[in-house]
Amino acid sequence: MSEHSPTLDRRAHPRTSANRWQTALTSIAPNAILIRGYPVDEMMGRLSFAEAVYLLLMGELPTPAIGRMLNAVLVSTIDHGVTPPSTLAARNVATSGAPLKDCVAAGILAFGPHHGGDIESCMRFLDAGLTAVRAGQSPAEAADRLVEACLRDGHAPPGFGHRFHTRDPRAARLFQMALELELDGEHVRMIRAIERAVDSRAAALERPLPVNVDGAIAAISADLGFSYDLGNAIFLVSRLPGLIAHAHEERLRQEPMRQIDPSDHGYDGSRERRLPETRK
Repeated sequence: MSEHSPTLDRRAHPRTSANRWQTALTSIAPNAILIRGYPVDEMMGRLSFAEAVYLLLMGELPTPAIGRMLNAVLVSTIDHGVTPPSTLAARNVATSGAPLKDCVAAGILAFGPHHGGDIESCMRFLDAGLTAVRAGQSPAEAADRLVEACLRDGHAPPGFGHRFHTRDPRAARLFQMALELELDGEHVRMIRAIERAVDSRAAALERPLPVNVDGAIAAISADLGFSYDLGNAIFLVSRLPGLIAHAHEERLRQEPMRQIDPSDHGYDGSRERRLPETRK
């Protein structure tokens, strides 16, 4: 049933107030829509999309600094080319001629522990370090033990390493903004300590392990008060436009039912360009 469809007449089966289930998100009444208590028509044009997302997820309006920080987080992972599993899933469904919603759904279903889910893993990892600090270890000691345990088990610390980047420009910018906006709390300080512990082992590592964008989002999201599962939700919200764009482009530019080889693609879009001064 569409959200615009008339509701069924339930007068024959009235519910008592004791049997009603409750929601604290959005109130709908004739000619009135309240999101967390705020009229949506007043929010329109006054709140950014990121600020509205924060309100819906957290229950209160963000400060201007938090709104700007979350907006940067949402932009940071809006897309990452054709090779991520979620993008390939969306394009593979699009090449069958399926509706756009099905293509995007396939992309969302491709998120997992190694793609998108690393944010939650990293948030838990950072909290483990902070628990050790509260128990008396220094941040450096806690970080060293966490990193040593990961390397001993044969895997990179969550939030570190990348297939393409030896320095993830998105993570660097997010940390810079957190510092400028005075939002770099204990989780950001913990991941920086872990970064130093990783760097101290650079000679013994087979490949560079920079803090990646998932690690930056994990630390910043935790400092903003988001729970583990909402950290993953932020990635989902951020990547949705990218999945839509790839599925749409696949249907517009490519032949149906093709075999998609991600290593065989080329880029023919705009050359690098700078944002106008008014948008800095």
